[in-house]
Amino acid sequence: MPGPDYIEALARGLDVLRAFGPAYRTMSLSDVAAATGLARPTARRILLTLAELGYVRGTTAEYELTPRVLELGMSYISSSDIWTVTRPRLQELAAATGESCSIAQLDGSDIVYVSRVAMPKLVTLSVTIGTRFPAFATSLGKVLLAALPPDELAAALETPSRSGVVPSWHPSPKEIAATLREVRDQGWALTDQQLAPAIRSVAAPITGADGAVVAAVNVNAHAAETSLEALTGEMLPKLLGIAAQLSSDWALWQARPVAQLTERE
Repeated sequence: MPGPDYIEALARGLDVLRAFGPAYRTMSLSDVAAATGLARPTARRILLTLAELGYVRGTTAEYELTPRVLELGMSYISSSDIWTVTRPRLQELAAATGESCSIAQLDGSDIVYVSRVAMPKLVTLSVTIGTRFPAFATSLGKVLLAALPPDELAAALETPSRSGVVPSWHPSPKEIAATLREVRDQGWALTDQQLAPAIRSVAAPITGADGAVVAAVNVNAHAAETSLEALTGEMLPKLLGIAAQLSSDWALWQARPVAQLTERE
């Protein structure tokens, strides 16, 4: 249950923003109320407030998000500086493999893409910064889940996915546990059409200065173009090399001097 400092109005406002997506670019008041479980008067007040703040536009007939919503996601990227740190290495990896490469972090039971370099290849899933997928069915997610302590892993797996994606793979808890043990033992993860048909990838961890896994990086390929042998035999060594460099970059970035602002009396 939420604590005494929980602000329900703020949570409801975020629920309304999250209700919009690729399949629901415009929504009526009734649509928003149904998607969030809010009463129509409550949903209406929230939509009017978001419109006043510039995050939503429309009429009572239909509403849609505005580009200002991007500020919320960009605040995270800017504050972590993750794009600056990772972009050159991802470009190097994409050039070396000829495949799309991504970095993701864990959010509940989902991965969220925070950096990506896409190559012009066959596409069966659309991926951009901010896209989320169920973690257990992706190579990136397997790496991130395998790094969690047992209690955090259990909590993550019990959290419902907010991706809206139904994976091709439906493993039992025993199968997930065995897969994550294998990832811990070998230090990297493979996914072969477990998220969606024709999608296969390998991923490796990115660690911080203390050795903790802070993100994962992958090489993503289409099954019709890239065999498993090529993925693990030719591309995996390049991926592991870039992952090591990213880990060093991240540790250096964490150790950077940060100016301290003092409050004037």
